[in-house]
Amino acid sequence: MGALISLFVLSVMAFVAFVLFAVAVKIMFKLVLLPFRLVLLPIKLLFLPLIAIAVIVKLALLLAFGVAVVALLIPIAIVVAIFAAPFLLVAALH
Repeated sequence: MGALISLFVLSVMAFVAFVLFAVAVKIMFKLVLLPFRLVLLPIKLLFLPLIAIAVIVKLALLLAFGVAVVALLIPIAIVVAIFAAPFLLVAALH
C-alpha cells in the first residue's frame, strides 16, 4: 500500500512540475515577445485607417448588392402577383 501511495505522490509531483514548467515557458514567451510587439505597435496603428477604409468599402458593396437584389425581386413579385391574382380570385369564389 505504501508503494501505491508513493507512486500517487510521485505522479502528483510530476504533474505539478509539468504545470510549473508550462507556466514558466508561457511567461518567458510573453517577456520575450513584448519588445517585439511594442516595436510593431506603430506599424499596426499606421494600418488602422487602411483597415477602416476596407471595412467601409466592404459594407458599401454589401449594401449595394442587397439593394440590387431587392430591386430585381420587386418587379418579379409584381408580375407573379398579376398572373396569380385571377387564379386566387377564382379559388376564393368556389
